[in-house]
Amino acid sequence: MVPVGGSGAQALVLGDLPSTSCYLPEHRVFLRWLAADSEAPLRAAVEVVLADPATEWEECGVWVTDGSAVLMDSAVPAVELDVEYPGGGMPEQAPVPLPSGRWRVGAVQAWADEHTRVGLVRLLPAD
Repeated sequence: MVPVGGSGAQALVLGDLPSTSCYLPEHRVFLRWLAADSEAPLRAAVEVVLADPATEWEECGVWVTDGSAVLMDSAVPAVELDVEYPGGGMPEQAPVPLPSGRWRVGAVQAWADEHTRVGLVRLLPAD
């Protein structure tokens, strides 16, 4: 978590690797594509890792949010999310539907099989 602005707001930074990422609201998990032949085994890997009681989650702190967030590339300033690039196109972003609250953040990188590796960042209620 890093502070944003002067109001005490926080941004959750998923990592320093340029991995394709998405939010899976049904699991309250950010999925990072680390290695997979296609999307299908990547999605299946999420289920395997989440169901495995031996998964060793790294505790990453508590993220406080006032509600829905935006998944975006950290190289794009937030004030430029709605500004078209000079050559055309818009910065990629995706909504993260999340109730306001305090969220315990846990992370793991795991091989589901010899070809599929996922990074997961999970949010659990902190209260």
